[in-house]
Amino acid sequence: MARAAAARPADTPPPLPLLPKRRGIELALLVGAVLISVCGYLVVGLARGHALPGGAVRYGAGLAGLALLAHLAVRFRAPFADPLLLPTAVLLNGLGLVLIFRLDLDTADHAAPTQLMWSTVGVGLFIWVVVLLRDHRVLQRYAYVCAALALVLMAAPILFPAINGAKIWIRIAGFSIQPGEFAKVLITVFFAAYLAANRSALAHTGRRMGRLRLPTGRVLGPIVAIWLISVAVLVLERDLGTSLLFFGIFVVLLYVATGRTGWIAVGLILAGVGAAAVGTLEPHVHSRVEDWQHPFAGIAAGRGPGQLAQSLFAFAAGGMLGTGLGQGHSYLIGFAMKSDFILATFGEELGLAGLTALFLLYALLVARGYRAALGLRDPFGSLLAVGLAALPALQVFVIAGGVTGLIPLTGMAMPFLAQGGSSVVTNWIIIALLLRISDRARTPRPEGGGAGSGRGSAAGRPAGSGAGSRSGAGAGASSGSSPGSPARSLVAQDAGSDAGFGARSWVAGFLKPTRSQAQPPGRPPPRPQPRNRPPAAPPPASADDTASPEAGR
Repeated sequence: MARAAAARPADTPPPLPLLPKRRGIELALLVGAVLISVCGYLVVGLARGHALPGGAVRYGAGLAGLALLAHLAVRFRAPFADPLLLPTAVLLNGLGLVLIFRLDLDTADHAAPTQLMWSTVGVGLFIWVVVLLRDHRVLQRYAYVCAALALVLMAAPILFPAINGAKIWIRIAGFSIQPGEFAKVLITVFFAAYLAANRSALAHTGRRMGRLRLPTGRVLGPIVAIWLISVAVLVLERDLGTSLLFFGIFVVLLYVATGRTGWIAVGLILAGVGAAAVGTLEPHVHSRVEDWQHPFAGIAAGRGPGQLAQSLFAFAAGGMLGTGLGQGHSYLIGFAMKSDFILATFGEELGLAGLTALFLLYALLVARGYRAALGLRDPFGSLLAVGLAALPALQVFVIAGGVTGLIPLTGMAMPFLAQGGSSVVTNWIIIALLLRISDRARTPRPEGGGAGSGRGSAAGRPAGSGAGSRSGAGAGASSGSSPGSPARSLVAQDAGSDAGFGARSWVAGFLKPTRSQAQPPGRPPPRPQPRNRPPAAPPPASADDTASPEAGR
């Protein structure tokens, strides 16, 4: 070892240690997730029939096989991916199967085997994405294709009859598909790609109105047009939940891309005005608002409790620790007990403690998605990770707020937990994309000009510009600083891009833009030093000169 150190030139830094892959930790957590789900299945059978359920072995083997196949795909194709995303998704999917099986015993349905079949389809697509999508930046090339396909999918249910007051389903040969679930992933890809390509123009150009700078219509027009068309189609279909979800993703990504807190205020104002208008003019939505304002009106009128009242009764009966799996009465809620109101079953039979654990699982899923965004250097990947992680966060907030009486009901499906093939398949695709992005963020790569690590997880210039790296070339070139200038942040060196999400970026600093990342248009270049003045001392090492602490976690 001493000879090898002596043979290496003195100015060559030692290679950085490889980051741990942590696939063994992922496998151990998967075993725990499968065991928890199987134990829940057995408890339900013992509570309802005082005997072990007959399909316990088939259920356990099926869930374990799906988890093992997904783990093998991640181990061999994305070895540096986040080790917590897959076990969390498997546990949520397993708990959803347990609750659906528990409700089947009271309704004489057979939805649990169907949900397991759709989970198999979702894991199959998960493996397909992990294996075939080698670089997430390829998706940026097809931004407008994704937008067009999303609009087609959202408009397709208009040709089919309404179900429960909303036209959100396509029924063909006994199968039903909710295309809006797939459209939300496609529209997120488009939003991330467009905002990554125009981040500098959105943040530094346009007309200022108070503390908010409004971008020019040429820059903001295309994305606003796509968003307005999608929301208009969803309003015609009476799909209030998906339209609210699209609006939330649009505002979140616009805020993250520009770092302007004013967009949050504008988004809340527009959401309030739009919700008030739709709730007043649309009869189907107006009835939900009335139920939200007066949840016990049916009892007072002698019609009996409605869905929201039954949900509140279920939460009250659960208390702190719940009545126990299989011993609740949430089946009285009605047809929606296996979709958004499945959360009431969870709250009644597992109590406030179980609900807290469930929300922590969702929070862990979202937090690991944001962690992957912080470890990346290319703006498209970072925005895509933020958008994909925000999808389940917004869904859980909207659904939990609806079934607890915080906000009006929207009719959305609880991610992984509720019955629905389109929902569970889409959620598995989201997990696959987040795993692929986290693998890119944590994978050590040699620097283009020497030793070291790059591309999102270590020091040095990121290797390869890619499709998502050319977006800010023009804005980065106008900053007027040389490649070695301390004013040029290291995260801005991805093919001239000035939008980075590294350790010193504005995302890590509570989404605030730093002065060194972007040069406002019109500012003159820095004044050169006189020749007779001694050169300035080199700047101290910054957080960007070392490996990103977010990438190795």
